[in-house]
Amino acid sequence: MDFRISDDARAVADLCRTFAATHLAPFARERDEQGRFDAAVVRQLGDAGILGGALPTDVGGRAWSKVAYALAMEELGAVDNSWRGFVTVQGSLVGLCLLDHGDATQRREHLPPLAAGTRIYAYALTEPSAGTDVAALSTRAVPDGDGWRISGEKHWITNGGAADFILVFATVDPALKHKGITGFLVRGDAPGLVRRPMEGSELGHRGSNHARLVFDGVRVGPSDVVGGVGKGFRVAMGGLEHGRLGVAAGAVGIQRACLDEAVAFAKSRRQFGQRIGDFQMIQKVLADMHANLEASRLLVMKAAALKDAGLPNQREVSTAKLFATDAAVRAADETILLLGSRGYTSLSPAGRMLRDAKGMQIYEGTSHVQRLIIARDLLGKDEG
Repeated sequence: MDFRISDDARAVADLCRTFAATHLAPFARERDEQGRFDAAVVRQLGDAGILGGALPTDVGGRAWSKVAYALAMEELGAVDNSWRGFVTVQGSLVGLCLLDHGDATQRREHLPPLAAGTRIYAYALTEPSAGTDVAALSTRAVPDGDGWRISGEKHWITNGGAADFILVFATVDPALKHKGITGFLVRGDAPGLVRRPMEGSELGHRGSNHARLVFDGVRVGPSDVVGGVGKGFRVAMGGLEHGRLGVAAGAVGIQRACLDEAVAFAKSRRQFGQRIGDFQMIQKVLADMHANLEASRLLVMKAAALKDAGLPNQREVSTAKLFATDAAVRAADETILLLGSRGYTSLSPAGRMLRDAKGMQIYEGTSHVQRLIIARDLLGKDEG
């Protein structure tokens, strides 16, 4: 085992840390409080090479290793997980899906503008009645000449209200369950598509664009099918697996930011004639946060390194997401408590990070689902 980070991966981390400090940190609280999605950042991410970082160079990417990608998402996640989430959706859930399953024409048409940030992409899988149970989705694609017409509803679609193209999953035959699911590329301005903001106010990720999408006979052609008719379940699951690594790494970033804030406060805040960091109860909190941060980062790095080596990593990715997101919630919660009244205000990022971390326990498969994936992999098939 070699725990050293390569110079190339370190350069990627440095790039993203500088970008986050320059373009995200000064505006993160304001965007969160206003619930504002700033589309100008998309082009900035593209110009910096971050959106297409995981893609090959022949389509405008940077050919980052998975380890480099994980370090990049940690840096963005330590500052603003709304934008870390954008990069994960655009670059991984959509970008890597098209790289893995799109045909040559689709890759040539969509990946360069995706990487450059000149187009926004969304991944539309979740429905009001179908989240974890993907095979139960009810959005239909009915044959229409040489193409299909899509009808149904999706919700909680990140980038959905701003996307130029949406990777939509629909079933061509509900009786086939997961074998009927098919992925389609749909234009954001397609006739019959209505996009609305989500009702209410999001708990976290308020700087993101979340939308409810209603499809009323939206026409798609044969060239819009991604991965083949009836092959969409594999496409969707592959995208989620790519996305989970970014979520886990973003959760490491939350833990790091919370620990930094907690340590700084424990050094400067004085009560009863001494630093509060000199009290053993505070030291226990800081030590536990550090141990969880180190464990989370190592789990993420192991999952990334296995993928770089061409080895299976599904269990490791799920383990990393499960542990890191749960630990991020605890870290943010403990930081707020340690800061006291100072933590109970938006002037501290800890409250925003707690709200964001709760979302990270849910999307790309809830913590319950990750436990199922891990346990089923451990048990294998019943041969009895």
